Amino acid sequence: MKIHFIAIGGSIMHQLALQLLAQGHEITGSDDTIFDPALSNLKAKGICPEEYGWFPNKVTQDVDMVVLGKHAHADNIELEKARSLDLKVVTFPELIYTYSQDKTRIVVGGSHGKTTTTSIIVHTLLKNDLQTDFMVGAKIEGVDGAVRLTESAPYMVIEGDEYPTSAEDPRPKLVHYHPNIAILTGVAWDHMNVFPTYEIYRNVFVDYIRSLSEDTHLVYYAGDKELPSLVKEYAKCKLYPYQAIKAESEGENWFLIDKVGERYPCKMFGDHNFQNLAAAQKVWEILGKDPIDFYKTASQFGGAAKRLEYLADSDGYTVIKDYAHSPSKVQAAVSAVRKKYSDRKLVVVCELHTYSSLNKDFIPQYKDSLKPADTAIVHYDPHAMQIKRMPDLSAAEVRKAFNEPDLLITNDSESLQNILALVTKENIVILMMSSGNYGGIDLEQFSTHSKSA
Repeated sequence: MKIHFIAIGGSIMHQLALQLLAQGHEITGSDDTIFDPALSNLKAKGICPEEYGWFPNKVTQDVDMVVLGKHAHADNIELEKARSLDLKVVTFPELIYTYSQDKTRIVVGGSHGKTTTTSIIVHTLLKNDLQTDFMVGAKIEGVDGAVRLTESAPYMVIEGDEYPTSAEDPRPKLVHYHPNIAILTGVAWDHMNVFPTYEIYRNVFVDYIRSLSEDTHLVYYAGDKELPSLVKEYAKCKLYPYQAIKAESEGENWFLIDKVGERYPCKMFGDHNFQNLAAAQKVWEILGKDPIDFYKTASQFGGAAKRLEYLADSDGYTVIKDYAHSPSKVQAAVSAVRKKYSDRKLVVVCELHTYSSLNKDFIPQYKDSLKPADTAIVHYDPHAMQIKRMPDLSAAEVRKAFNEPDLLITNDSESLQNILALVTKENIVILMMSSGNYGGIDLEQFSTHSKSA
């Protein structure tokens, strides 16, 4: 088939394009900008657009299918051309479903832990020689790519999300996958620019739960403040609540404990990750697999990329980066690191980078999330706020919202690096949390430099 991608540079879109190219399809695409790693990946396979922009002449009658990315606007001229030619237009969630209709679809949703839970399931299946297709939002150690589509794999593990499908389809991506096994990790308001109120956000999950068929296995976190009541009121499917997998620590080391008391050294840590492991374990049970095989392979999973990922760890000096940016994720990351390194000084850096995190009405959601830290730093760029056309945010407003009178505030990368350069390099843990890059700091180089300083 000849397939054209509108907004081919997206993290999932370009991976889908590469998968379909490998299957022998003819692939073309357009985008108004493309960044690495998508840029390098597309160039390596010879399907990177020669120039940025939208070009209706790429959309011709001989195109068998157009894949529409979320980044494209409703008035995109390539989309308009495709409609005028009556071409088949699908979004990437619809494409994923088409390729997985005959597979057991395991779909992970919720406000947090989606990427890690999806990655654990993929990791344990593959490590036990159970072939699976997947779509996940981060690099999994030892696995090529973020998307895999085959004809033979009996399973499809999908990281779903609650955000709109496309400019034409406001429904959440989750609704397109029709899971055989659905996982919901929790409901915690985020992305105020998409969901202006908590009620609107909550109702997305209400609608999703109500949409699940009676044959669906719904695995949900029973410790969440919202999910148990939502499930009780709206679910008509098979229910599988979970808490956290049993684990215990010895110093800074953690062990998973199976049902007969056997211990397995575990690479992951943090209450939120033990919850993620429990969700994956519940899926394993539903699939009817040997629980021992799960513990053996899950305990060796080191975590998804950018999730409590070590940049430096030696001689009492540790630097960890995490993708945490929403309040629930920040709180979970800080709590996990504090608990693991209880006898060390903890310095945390939280960058306010998203529309929600920079919104005066939303920031109070972060209240007390940095309390476990010995030194807490919040970084945000006023220039980025101007680009987003958001009102100014004062240091006093940020300190009040976080409920941290001694909170340190930085507004440029140089100031942040100067503060961190003064931190002692002994018996210390530095946790860097952001979905951005702190104004351009190279964290790997900075961590190495700081250690030798």
